[in-house]
Amino acid sequence: MPEYKAPLREIKFVMDELLDMPSHYASIPAYAEVATPDMVDAIIAEGARFCEQELAPLNRVGDIEGCKRNEDGSVTTPTGFKEAYAKFVEGGWPSLAHEEEFGGQGLPESLGIVISEMVGSSNWSWGMYPGLSHGAMNTIDQHGTAEQKNTYLTKLVSGEWTGTMCLTEPHCGSDLGILKAKAEPNADGSYSITGTKIFISAGDHDMAENIIHIVLARLPGAPEGTKGISLFIVPKVMPNEDGSLGNGNAVECGSLEHKMGIHGNATCVMNFDGAKGWLIGPENKGLNCMFTFMNTARIGTALQGSSAMEASFQGALAYAKERLAMRSLTGPKAPEKAADPIIVHPDVRRMLLTQKSLNEAGRALVYFASQQNDIVKKAASAEERKEAEELLSFLTPIAKAFLTEAGCEATNLGMQVYGGHGYIAEWGMEQLARDTRIATIYEGTTGIQALDLLGRKVLMTQGASLRTFTKMVHKFCKAESGNKELSKMIKPLVEANKEWGDLTMKIGMSAMKNRDEVGAASVDYLMYSGYMVLGYFWARMAKVAQEKLAAGTSEEDFYKAKLTTARFYFTRILPRTRMHAATMTAGAASLMDMDVEHFAFL
Repeated sequence: MPEYKAPLREIKFVMDELLDMPSHYASIPAYAEVATPDMVDAIIAEGARFCEQELAPLNRVGDIEGCKRNEDGSVTTPTGFKEAYAKFVEGGWPSLAHEEEFGGQGLPESLGIVISEMVGSSNWSWGMYPGLSHGAMNTIDQHGTAEQKNTYLTKLVSGEWTGTMCLTEPHCGSDLGILKAKAEPNADGSYSITGTKIFISAGDHDMAENIIHIVLARLPGAPEGTKGISLFIVPKVMPNEDGSLGNGNAVECGSLEHKMGIHGNATCVMNFDGAKGWLIGPENKGLNCMFTFMNTARIGTALQGSSAMEASFQGALAYAKERLAMRSLTGPKAPEKAADPIIVHPDVRRMLLTQKSLNEAGRALVYFASQQNDIVKKAASAEERKEAEELLSFLTPIAKAFLTEAGCEATNLGMQVYGGHGYIAEWGMEQLARDTRIATIYEGTTGIQALDLLGRKVLMTQGASLRTFTKMVHKFCKAESGNKELSKMIKPLVEANKEWGDLTMKIGMSAMKNRDEVGAASVDYLMYSGYMVLGYFWARMAKVAQEKLAAGTSEEDFYKAKLTTARFYFTRILPRTRMHAATMTAGAASLMDMDVEHFAFL
């Protein structure tokens, strides 16, 4: 199994040198006194220690053992998971980025995302248990009543209880408009929830004393489709008025899904048999409220792609430095050995640099998105909050879909570096690939995210959300237009940035005649957008590295590596946009003209 080491230098580069998080925190009154540089450094260092020493050793354990459903419907997690969670709660980690009013530490979301990255790289299956709770907390915080917050939020923030998101049903995945779960009103103001939900991550486990399910269901007489969905809080164990636990509720895990990966997380079929729940938010506005949870989960899933890239790259790099095979094409590089380390071979370099370039820019994207989330939540100016919200809304589907697709590519490349050993379980590289594969599917597939980006975020705003970002790119490129050392990055970025707008216009015009043109172009459009966004961050990172080297530094190797990786990205990764530009404008006919009956002749 690859030995995970938290990439603290890389993390600090993005936080301090690229995004200037110290100034960012100082500019927001709620964070100025709590998120001081010394405090931030101490939290990250301790988080790294916890992930390296407590979680990473359990990653393979979780994969091998999986979870076990007991006869009474309860679920037992793999060896060590429960004990690690107890230490996690004892360390105050669940409360890090939540409101002090409910027992939180009041620290920024962007600091919490750094901890989540390290948790994800060290043990994604384990990290999903507290990760789902984060979304439940945000949902109750934004849409719950004062009583609901006092009852549920305080326990979730402390980590004593965990949360889930219950959307999907056996007959419907992303199309929630056809869900069947129902909610019947009770005389005491509660509701009886009946229905079956599937694919519920962390749906049941033995790590916390209670689990709070956030459930979508229909009220009697509700309108059809998504306009008739309401949201409910359904606890596994009923809380008493004094906060103690009472009787069990009528909800249990009916079975555990048999999965390709993330074996250490309990993915449950949850049966609600007249379970008592309480409405959260307005009637028939449940999907609106649930988007709070889903958007939290989508950034968290983007982080899964980024986290997996880091873990796979670390394993592949260590192996490539040690594994001997053949001689370099330009002559022996280790003549004293029987063969050269495989890292001397161009194709291995291609794989490692692809992992590295996608990973490091992906981290920048996730951290930048979380920085916007800080502003949305706590900035003093309403205008600042509005601008950040629009930017975050635009970037969310790109981050979720592109980084998870990149995560799958990177983890497969990690296996490939190992050759045949990559396919063998004991090395741990195939587990990373299996665990990551789900990320392109849950919280909205790549296709769903692509439709959201192109259809809702771009075309429905007549390109306004896109222009918000392309203006940032244009402003940066204009400022660096005289920078000769970066010219080979700035020039293609300028050209692609202009083309991005032109392609959007072309697709929009085609869609006015045939709406299938949007669906036909959307995934290629999203991938193009992802490469563009990462290109922007690589250009910015290259500028920082250039300035550090010019000023003189004791870390020359670090900054030279940044410039080298940036050059690789612009010469070998950004050109992928050429293919996506061609295919997104190829039209819907090649996809839609074939009759369904002609797909196969058996």
